[in-house]
Amino acid sequence: MQRAELAGLRARGVDTTTAVEAGLTDRSDEEQLEFARLQGRVLFSFNASHFCRIHAELLAQGKSHAGIILTAEQRYSIGERVRRLLKLIAAKTAEEMHDQLEFLSHWT
Repeated sequence: MQRAELAGLRARGVDTTTAVEAGLTDRSDEEQLEFARLQGRVLFSFNASHFCRIHAELLAQGKSHAGIILTAEQRYSIGERVRRLLKLIAAKTAEEMHDQLEFLSHWT
């Protein structure tokens, strides 16, 4: 997530953090998702192929996560990503995101 996205979300009261801020940049995708689960945070990523696979594997193993939101980095402008994220956040609670995989493209 870029600084402008963080600023836009935080200005609207969304509690966000990044892998950099959490000191997780050297951790695997699975470890980052587990950190998010333990923190009760939904993970947002541009890495759709990895997180789709991880999501399916976790559910097949009877394990859970706090939620995943995916998008293609170059698909939308920063402003459009923020608008779509805010729509998703307004529509689904953290509890409703539990074990869910959402694509930002569905939130127009």
